[in-house]
Amino acid sequence: MSSSTSLARSAGLIGIATMASRLLGVVREVVLAALFGAAGGVEMDAFNVAFRVPNLLRDLFAEGAMTAAFVPVFTRTLTRDGREAAWRLGSLVINALLIVTGGLVLAGLVFAGPITRSIAPHFADTPGKLELTTALTRVMLPFLPTVAISVAMMGVLNSLRRFFVPALAPAMFNIATIACALALVPLMPRAGLPPIAGIAIGTVIGGLGQMLLQWPVLRREGFHYRAVLDFRDPALRDVLRLLGPGTVGLAAVQINVFVNTYLATGQPQGAVSWLSYAFRLIYLPIGLFGVSLATAALPEIARHAARHDRPAIRRTLSGALRMMLMLNVPATVGLMVLATPIVALLLERGRFTSFDTAATAAALVCYAPGLLAYSAVKMTAPTFYALGDSRTPVLFSLGSAGVNLALNLFLVRVLGFRGLALGTALAAIFNAGSLLWVLRRRLEGLDGARIATAFVKIAVASLAMGAAAHLTMAWLDGAIAGSSTAVRGLRLSLAIGAGLLILAATARVLRLAELSEALDVVLRRRPAAVPPL
Repeated sequence: MSSSTSLARSAGLIGIATMASRLLGVVREVVLAALFGAAGGVEMDAFNVAFRVPNLLRDLFAEGAMTAAFVPVFTRTLTRDGREAAWRLGSLVINALLIVTGGLVLAGLVFAGPITRSIAPHFADTPGKLELTTALTRVMLPFLPTVAISVAMMGVLNSLRRFFVPALAPAMFNIATIACALALVPLMPRAGLPPIAGIAIGTVIGGLGQMLLQWPVLRREGFHYRAVLDFRDPALRDVLRLLGPGTVGLAAVQINVFVNTYLATGQPQGAVSWLSYAFRLIYLPIGLFGVSLATAALPEIARHAARHDRPAIRRTLSGALRMMLMLNVPATVGLMVLATPIVALLLERGRFTSFDTAATAAALVCYAPGLLAYSAVKMTAPTFYALGDSRTPVLFSLGSAGVNLALNLFLVRVLGFRGLALGTALAAIFNAGSLLWVLRRRLEGLDGARIATAFVKIAVASLAMGAAAHLTMAWLDGAIAGSSTAVRGLRLSLAIGAGLLILAATARVLRLAELSEALDVVLRRRPAAVPPL
């Protein structure tokens, strides 16, 4: 099997699993919105801020950094020294993670009060809101070590070209949350606890579920856990050496969201939840068309880096970037044009009102311009680590965080909470553009002319798609009246269908072969193939 076909098939498997996980994530948000609402829900605001503490640590330390630091070193050890040495490295990393994350949890339990007060000082203005946030933070802190170990397991399996189960593992978090929302939330008042505590418990159970789902696959591959810890081990030291810079290098988006959370607490009640719901919806295409391609490409890039084959790195990365553009440009336009009907269909029920829909849709429109950038960072930053360069992503990540802070402090005064979403998107564009510019020089090109030509063509086709979807939706709002879920779903489906027909027709006129290949991958009509590398 050619490398391009292998990459696309791996990305296809990851995309299927990620689709399941992301759709369950949307169901999770639907359930939470119906139970707790947004603008009128003190509990939902408290939960979102409380979850930012373990979630930020996860994003900074566990998921992004561990992927960037561990996968290249594990792949190199596996390639050069064989499986037994790789198994030992896996055990060393898991044990080191248990010690480090365990320490962070203990510190978080002790300092949860000051932490939440620093994140959300304005919550003190509402009686009981800050105290609830602190209590929920303590409940959810054990989520960090469970997800850190889960990410290490993902790294091992991805290096072995086992992609489906690791990509499916995050679905366990959503399943556990949904189950606890239905089963535990009604029981919490009987135990003298607020209903939202059931969701916090589900968060920890979901972290455990991610580990348990992957363990049988690891065992079948021959992995044997060992209770060993040797910080003098060269491979472990390489992981730790990359982990620190990697934490900063891949953290720009998470730091920016954290800043948003802080600034949003000073906005009208519900702003934290509106931004959280909107960012969750943005993460659906990021996971499908960004993370899946990045996850599939990173082990290949790491293997090429271990052999010092830079032309192969360039070909692999260029192909992954083109495929990402082909899928994410239409997704960006679609989210911006159909933001309100999408949010209304998915979230507007129960305590989630039409006012919440309008506010969440506004945040979604402002987040959407950064969709391409978020996905590009997922691919480019780990490539630097595979090349042994942890300095460059750190510098640009810090620069991106500074840009985000400056933009948000200005835009929040002009646009309110919407300015926070737009500032984050613009900062992500700065980060991605900087990384691509340096990587292009480092790899002596990224097939830029071909990428630019494909981007211009698909942008034209996507704008035509967006116009068709908008006009169709406007006509259907008058032609098919009603606000039931079925009617909303019908209108949205017809608008999307009309947009896709125009997208296909415009692509044919422009001879956009890349889009046809991307649609083949999504629809699984034939064995997936990345555009020729």
